[in-house]
Amino acid sequence: MTSSLFWMIIGATLWLLGLHGLLTLRQALRRIIAFNLMGSGVFLVMIALAARSQPSDPLLVALVVTGLVVAVSATALALRLAGVAQGQEHSKGQQEPRQ
Repeated sequence: MTSSLFWMIIGATLWLLGLHGLLTLRQALRRIIAFNLMGSGVFLVMIALAARSQPSDPLLVALVVTGLVVAVSATALALRLAGVAQGQEHSKGQQEPRQ
């Protein structure tokens, strides 16, 4: 088994583990983590594909770096939206004070 194949299998396993978490978990934070795990699996497979040849394929490496930046931005947005939604759920049970 080559190292590229090993890392592709690990990436596919991470993706499947993230998919399982995304489908079975109900908490927003855990679903965001599961989605990030799926993304990490995809990035790992892409890097393993890029490393099959010498020198590495620069297009796949550039796509992974760009994907990492987009993933961090999307995660920050998702965490903020989950926090706002969580705050709205807690404030529904409380009445606002009259001024």
